[in-house]
Amino acid sequence: MAKKSFDINDTSKSIPHLIFLLAWPVFLEQILTTLVSYADTAMVGALGKNATSSVTISNTPMFLLNAVVMALGMGVTTMIAQATGAGDKELVRRLEKHAVLIILFIGIPISAIMISLHRLIPIWMQAPEEILDTAAKYNLIVCSGRFFMVVSMVLNSAFRGYGDTKTPMKINMTMNVVNVVGNFFLINETKERQLFGLKFVTPGAGWGVAGAAAATAFSMFVAGTIAALVLYRRKNEYRLTFHESYKPDKELCQKIFRISLPAMLERMCMSSAGMFVTRSVATLGTTAIAANSLSLTAESISYMPAFSFQTAATTLVGQCLGAGKPDRAHEFIKSCLTLATIIMAVTTVGLFIFAPQLLRIFTKDPDVIELGAQCLKIMAFIQIPQAICWIYTGGLRGAGDTKVVFYITAATTWGVRTIWSIVLIRYFHMGVLAVHWVMVAEIMVRLLLVYLRYRGGKWRHMNFVRR
Repeated sequence: MAKKSFDINDTSKSIPHLIFLLAWPVFLEQILTTLVSYADTAMVGALGKNATSSVTISNTPMFLLNAVVMALGMGVTTMIAQATGAGDKELVRRLEKHAVLIILFIGIPISAIMISLHRLIPIWMQAPEEILDTAAKYNLIVCSGRFFMVVSMVLNSAFRGYGDTKTPMKINMTMNVVNVVGNFFLINETKERQLFGLKFVTPGAGWGVAGAAAATAFSMFVAGTIAALVLYRRKNEYRLTFHESYKPDKELCQKIFRISLPAMLERMCMSSAGMFVTRSVATLGTTAIAANSLSLTAESISYMPAFSFQTAATTLVGQCLGAGKPDRAHEFIKSCLTLATIIMAVTTVGLFIFAPQLLRIFTKDPDVIELGAQCLKIMAFIQIPQAICWIYTGGLRGAGDTKVVFYITAATTWGVRTIWSIVLIRYFHMGVLAVHWVMVAEIMVRLLLVYLRYRGGKWRHMNFVRR
């Protein structure tokens, strides 16, 4: 039986209930993804801080290339959400076909670029000589699975657009389980272990950092394969077949790229800014690199609720505007803000109190733990402002108002975070803690600008489906 789509007009459910229907799968997905990332990082961290630095040194430029795919996914989500709100099922299916075209004509070249740059990236990031070879090898192996990651990212964006957040949750949960199991057997060597008094031998390849990379690449392959099977095999009203026409629609392509291009530039702006900041942090040594990276990884679990509400806001606003109901969209945003603020107040306290304990999950190095915990306590101050900023941003993206969001992001990430981080490190010789205080300032400035844009109300009149 075909599954009923999410309905923003379901009067049998309250607004908070409808929000949670969309948000809880995203929240659970992100929590489990983060926990697995914790396990992944901890397994690598057990090999030493050089291994941790080898794995993390290339993260920012890799995110820069991923930004293209994520932005196109944002355009797909917004367009499908508005088409769903307008009740145009055939348009949703046409947009799904364009998602497939994006995968083929954008995903393959990006994956090839990543593979070709596998060694140059850590060189550009000023990786210390002792980790360069390991970092390059890690990148090469992981990039072999990037195309399948593109498949899952773009198709999950399509699923979320018509209100299906459970499928992406299940796909990513599967990917993460495969990743952590693969890590266990590929990173570690064959070893005798003891559990409840019983001795047994667990097999292991003993590949170290290369094992972590292989597990990640295979998990990407699994995720992409499952997402494709869902699109073509699941029986619902939006299912595609291989026998249909996939001829590009010029008007639809223009609308998708009109939404996606500013979002793409926004993400590239953030990633490139982060790359320059990371390059500056790299001059402070491997302890600073590890502390900075691990504190950001540890913080990631705290903002998962905010991310889930942001995703819900994008879908809800898109569907409401597609249905011609901007006032209902505003009600959803207000409820998202209230719920997120309450939850993030709790995570703020937890992040501040348990900072050292969180860092000990990833490393036993006392210097990294001490410095990383200080960074983490600073980041506790921005949890609520960041959540509010993300929800307003999610709402604006759902409306397709991505251009102004890009302008705001560019101004704050470069005008505040990047410039001042570089200045404080390179010219005032301050440490990594200064970078995190600059991040606090940047988030506060961005929140103010995003709020003013939302309050201006132009987003209420945006509807790409009906144009």
